[in-house]
Amino acid sequence: MNSVGEACTELKREYDQCFNRWFAEKFLKGDSAGDPCGQLFKRYQLCVQKAIKEKDIPIEGLEFMGPSKGKTENS
Repeated sequence: MNSVGEACTELKREYDQCFNRWFAEKFLKGDSAGDPCGQLFKRYQLCVQKAIKEKDIPIEGLEFMGPSKGKTENS
């Protein structure tokens, strides 16, 4: 699947490959230490945020990385 921004697609593929490799070779075998894909994710996230702004995609009300500050589950 391509990314929301054409310029981000290659970063997405790199991150997906890194995550899938880590998940299969480490996490599923009980090794959950470290974050080998964190920097790739951050680069991809910044690219996606830029693409969303450039395409003027409304994102109000969406939660990207966990619950919104100040909100409870029942709000």
